[in-house]
Amino acid sequence: MRPLNLDALFRSVRTLPGIGPKTAKAIERLTGSERVADMLFHLPIDFIDRSATPTIAHAAPDTIATMRVKVDKIAFAARRGQPTGIQVSDETGILSLVYFSASKDWLTKTYPIDHEIIISGKIETWKTGKQMVHPDHVIAANDPAKLKQLAKLEAIYPLTQGLTNKVLSKTIQGALPLVPQLNEWIDPQMLNRQGWHSFDQSLKSAHNPQTPKDIQVDAPSRERLAYDELLARQLALNLVRQANRRQKGQAFAPSVTLREKLINALPFDLTGAQKRVLQEIDTDMQEPLRMLRLLQGDVGSGKTVMALLAAANVIEHGYQAAIMAPTEILARQHLETLTEMTKGSGLRLIALTGRDKGKTRNLILDQIKDGKADIVIGTHALFQDTVAFKSLGLVVVDEQHRFGVHQRMQLSEKGVNPDILVMTATPIPRTLTLTQYGDMDVSRLDEKPAGRQPIDTRLIPNERIGDVVDGLKRKIADGDRAYWVCPLVEESEKLDLAAAEERAQVLEKFFPGKIGLIHGRMKPDEKDTVMQRFINGELSVLVATTVIEVGVNVPEATIMVIEHAERFGLSQLHQLRGRVGRGSDASTCLLLYSTPLSEHGKERLKIMRETEDGFLIAEKDLELRGAGEILGTRQSGLAHFKLADLNEHKDLLVMASQDARLFLEKDPQLKSRRGESLRSLLYLFEQDRSIQYLRSG
Repeated sequence: MRPLNLDALFRSVRTLPGIGPKTAKAIERLTGSERVADMLFHLPIDFIDRSATPTIAHAAPDTIATMRVKVDKIAFAARRGQPTGIQVSDETGILSLVYFSASKDWLTKTYPIDHEIIISGKIETWKTGKQMVHPDHVIAANDPAKLKQLAKLEAIYPLTQGLTNKVLSKTIQGALPLVPQLNEWIDPQMLNRQGWHSFDQSLKSAHNPQTPKDIQVDAPSRERLAYDELLARQLALNLVRQANRRQKGQAFAPSVTLREKLINALPFDLTGAQKRVLQEIDTDMQEPLRMLRLLQGDVGSGKTVMALLAAANVIEHGYQAAIMAPTEILARQHLETLTEMTKGSGLRLIALTGRDKGKTRNLILDQIKDGKADIVIGTHALFQDTVAFKSLGLVVVDEQHRFGVHQRMQLSEKGVNPDILVMTATPIPRTLTLTQYGDMDVSRLDEKPAGRQPIDTRLIPNERIGDVVDGLKRKIADGDRAYWVCPLVEESEKLDLAAAEERAQVLEKFFPGKIGLIHGRMKPDEKDTVMQRFINGELSVLVATTVIEVGVNVPEATIMVIEHAERFGLSQLHQLRGRVGRGSDASTCLLLYSTPLSEHGKERLKIMRETEDGFLIAEKDLELRGAGEILGTRQSGLAHFKLADLNEHKDLLVMASQDARLFLEKDPQLKSRRGESLRSLLYLFEQDRSIQYLRSG
């Protein structure tokens, strides 16, 4: 059960004084929940300095001033929409306070004539005098309790509709006393070395900045809180990894006879990276525990070969391997590629997709069930209850981000704890690998096979699109094929971007009968038909949205044109560029951009021109766009951090990863004094699932 001393942080904000349903809903919209803790994890982004207390005569325009003044008179608005003016003064001069749409009763109560008040707000000049429009604070000078609440430095928070900074700040300050003093979960030596205070002190300091530095991500209080969140995530992932490793699996010794036959038949030598990764896979598979390994391989690095050689391990022991692809066209592409690689090996390969119906489907199902198929390649169709394997030993998931975890587990349940190899061609920055795939062992293919020519990447302004079409004519006449990528499907009045449908119509005039169009709104069968015609050479130019960014392999395609390249993320541009350069011919990628290009845009496109290293590009993408945008657009199901900034807190992430791993080696059940404290940390950041793994043994 959750520790009792955390209960106050798990209450709804509705339990706090002055918070009704409407405000609670606004807080939930802002922070993701009504939980008090989530509101307290919503940190300020700036502050207003209210420490200046000038007289009216010495109050400078465009500055924040806090002043003691006397209310002289109120001139109420004659008609709706007109301002109400309140004259206040001190011994040095007169100041006008201005309100729009404030009620007469409230103004009369707040500004009693001849009484002294404290006001705080921005000084402005109007005509011949000074004024303050809608003061931020108005307090009776004889109310010491409220005066005490008027902070010299006022935190400013990101807000949402229906929630003011005043209300949120007041609610947070009211909730901070609820934060308990928790037993320390950070190693004391690290705490001293970093100069950090306790969790509760750090949270209170973060909400009460005293200097501009206190708002920065490297402020000690913020670093401490970021580390707590990262440590909770790393601890949870390592507990999941620990549980996975406890799952009994089959021990598959590395294949000898079959693998030798397959490697000898390859038209190329394995790269050093492939040999290293193969050794990592073999080490996992020969253990009597389940393998769960993520294989990251840049475009064209040879992941399919790794999948085949891993499959050889289980096949030589009489088991089957399943390869799961996100689309039918990729499944059939895998079948063709692997059939070519396994010629003369005696291996039996079969594909099952949604297109297979009736007798054909039943025949395929029988071959899978009887064990006549050694390697089964398929789409989501492999999840269905009617699909039964005789003995499934290995599951390979291609382009894992297209599948949910539950789908991966559904397929793995068709065997007795089969080994799992998850593959992605989307390079993932090291920090995101740690935070998202810490429950997996990770391998990287960071070399391309010999013979691959570099892709000539050029930056071209949109105004020169006519030159691009002329160049395309020459290439198509020589038998080349080209992709033309647009960001939108149809014309948008709001965004001045090229639409794929319109571009296809324009290009059809230059290449009649040779233009194909695919986009995300088409049915899978329609997309596959167009794609197959492009693969067969019936179409010369494939106009597309980003649906072609992953997996499609057409060696004859040597030209990639990307319109409005400045609108794409670097990793996405890299994936799109990777659709060409897959054969032995020289390839070109043309990045068309709108002018004028910002400095930020120039820097991003310059990186694309200078390197083809997907891992380097992924790191740069993280630096330039931040994890939030990458996770939001590319990897929508992944963990979101409230306190940590993965770009700014990289070093803390590495520390948290090492700390979690080393501690669990000493105390895998979290039973020591620090272990008990770490359990509280897991609950605090809602990583409860990992506690379940502890309970299950």
